[in-house]
Amino acid sequence: MDSTENGVCHLYQDGFTSLDIHSNIWIYDWFEERLEIQAIADDITSKYVPPHVNIFYCLGGITLTCFLVQVATGFAMTFYYRPTVTEAFASVQYIMTEANFGWLIRSVHRWLASMMVLMMILHVFRVYLTGGFKKPRELTWVTGVVLGVLTASFGVTGYSLPWDQIGYWAVKIVTGVPDAIPVIGSPLVELLR
Repeated sequence: MDSTENGVCHLYQDGFTSLDIHSNIWIYDWFEERLEIQAIADDITSKYVPPHVNIFYCLGGITLTCFLVQVATGFAMTFYYRPTVTEAFASVQYIMTEANFGWLIRSVHRWLASMMVLMMILHVFRVYLTGGFKKPRELTWVTGVVLGVLTASFGVTGYSLPWDQIGYWAVKIVTGVPDAIPVIGSPLVELLR
């Protein structure tokens, strides 16, 4: 094992390093006492990654990241959005033209919504093609399907929020699909609208 002069970093024979900052940086010590950063870092770096894992295994994490940014940008827009038929479109225009960085927040929200759906679809294909839904992960697959339906539902409701022509027709078309189901189709459409 090699080490630097002050014991800042240890290089092990297998080439991995261990973060060992203890004498020079007081703020690290302060956080280490409270959060045990070293134990977390050692735990993460000691994990074995199987050789078959590739970049496509990141799709679920990318989808989660898109979701978290969607929550943050959606929350930011709630300060200006007015959910009424008469004020919705005007409030979206205000967000885009008057609110500080509103154009950026709404654009990120809009494009990440599409990216989230795309990443989710790619993730489902990756899980299906690699057999990640088989025993003992059946419940994970069912949870993923439920989350997929929720994502599609949020996508449709998100389209309708500006109360513009695109939103109107998106909701009209999507809610018209269940109308083809005999007996329960019409009540289901009324429930969705």
